[in-house]
Amino acid sequence: MKLARGYDDLVEDAQTALRDEFARRGLEPPLIEEEEPLPAEDEAAPVTVGEYTDLPEALISRAVLEEAGIRSFLSDENTVSNVWGFSNAMGGIRLQVAAEDEKAAREVLSQAAPDRFATDSGDFVQPVCPQCGSIDVIANDHQRKASEAAWRCMECDATWVDDEELAGQDGTLG
Repeated sequence: MKLARGYDDLVEDAQTALRDEFARRGLEPPLIEEEEPLPAEDEAAPVTVGEYTDLPEALISRAVLEEAGIRSFLSDENTVSNVWGFSNAMGGIRLQVAAEDEKAAREVLSQAAPDRFATDSGDFVQPVCPQCGSIDVIANDHQRKASEAAWRCMECDATWVDDEELAGQDGTLG
């Protein structure tokens, strides 16, 4: 357990061996207390405004804050990325901001995702499930076979086609 507490100081092969040993023994990895960055004397400690189990969601939230002009950083992202099994024990990846930005950050993060926004390659339009209205949808790619639906709703499991490259195919709900 002492060795596990110094996990970040181990070389990659030792980290792998340690993870394998915990798995072999059926043990849960120990809770690792990371030291919080010390604030400068004239700064308040950072405030956590979001906790995430996976890195992509945390990165999107950080980008949203930065787009709004709010400086932020991710705490524990490297540990969770390298040892995803520690994520629950550590409370996940924490999105943190300066204390004076907390209210504004929470307000920005609570806003609904836009249904359309500009990108370098053109406008992005958020797909919406035509059956339940959810935006929790994924590309139902399956190597883009024309006979399969292009989108799947994670809420109601509906599938549908609304992709220009599949125009003319049957776009009924599944």
